[in-house]
Amino acid sequence: MPQLSCRNLTLGYEGKAVVSGLSFDVFKGDYLCIVGDNGSGKSTLMKTILRLQQPMSGIVKTGDDVAPDEIGYLPQQTAAQRDFPATVKEVVRSGCLNRQGIRPVFNKEEKQMVSENMERLGIADIAKQCYRELSGGQQQRVLLARALCATRKVLLMDEPAAGLDPNASVEMYALIKDLNNSGITIIMISHDIAASVKYASHILHIGGESALFFGKTEDYLKSEVGKIYTQAEDSGQGGERQ
Repeated sequence: MPQLSCRNLTLGYEGKAVVSGLSFDVFKGDYLCIVGDNGSGKSTLMKTILRLQQPMSGIVKTGDDVAPDEIGYLPQQTAAQRDFPATVKEVVRSGCLNRQGIRPVFNKEEKQMVSENMERLGIADIAKQCYRELSGGQQQRVLLARALCATRKVLLMDEPAAGLDPNASVEMYALIKDLNNSGITIIMISHDIAASVKYASHILHIGGESALFFGKTEDYLKSEVGKIYTQAEDSGQGGERQ
């Protein structure tokens, strides 16, 4: 049974469709990268999965014991968010707020989860540091730990390596792959075709108002669209494709 199922989706805004006829399933342990050019509908799809936007038509549903509020989310940061005046521990702990509900304090399980995720992401030693004083790579680790406090099942990520230097990008992709290997399902928007085909188990490539490809990465590499985009990446022309 899929953890996420999308059927015949038409997505858009202000009455204008940007992508239609979109159908795909995500199963436990999958690592799906969503790729495509600017304006192809990747971010609109992410918002729809998160129930932040309604599809123009079609169905999005969760299953396999995954509730809609059990999906963790790692968004792209704005400049204002990078300057957030809170400690690392406070930011990570905010990932438990949905679980906490109306309780005024965090319970023992939530406190333990915060500690475990900071250890897991290698940020326990900077728990008392101010978030805005951290490097970009450290901030992404903090936000990833925060997202893990919201879920043990599915993580949605929007360009998690955007703006990071090459070493920090490699470290971030390695962390995400380790999380996937531990059983967490990954759904990621990415402009980085090379990293997508290196790490992902499945690729969803959207463009031209439809899905150009959905399936296993090995089959994407053999497809016409996969060949075009991976060759563009290899020749140094794929960096701006999103």
